Amino acid sequence: MTVSGRRSGRLSVAGLIAWRPGSRTRLCHRLRTHPTGKGKRRSMGERDFIALIDGVHQLVKEPIVLVWDRLNTHVSCAMRKLIEERERLTVFLLPAYSPDLNPVEGVWAHIKHSLANLAVMALDRLEAVVRNRLKRLQYRPGTLDGFITGTGLDLDQPVSP
Repeated sequence: MTVSGRRSGRLSVAGLIAWRPGSRTRLCHRLRTHPTGKGKRRSMGERDFIALIDGVHQLVKEPIVLVWDRLNTHVSCAMRKLIEERERLTVFLLPAYSPDLNPVEGVWAHIKHSLANLAVMALDRLEAVVRNRLKRLQYRPGTLDGFITGTGLDLDQPVSP
């Protein structure tokens, strides 16, 4: 997700919903500000996404199965190399143009809706507001479960015959 402050730059947010049977659903995220200026990066790069994944691994202490959309940064050669270096990470890609299968899209819609009537002057204030909204959402596992349910994906444990 990317949001812009009035003439002060952009704020990029990467996030994922961490789900494990028997545990509370968690929202993990990373924010990065991008000041205005020519030649400066205006979005998150591969290292930002890997830092998010490494942070999640530190939190859950388990191997991670990541289901990702086909954002160009997620499927780049550099990202493939970074993923190959991590034995504890398995990545599956969603079909192209299928945001309805990505539960974190519900998170972004929820956050953007809460920012709809907000008039923020400075990028640091926008960052503080987005951090606050994400933090509040972290303490609502039922809402996070709802974003997963909204995809139609069944995350129940398979039953043995």
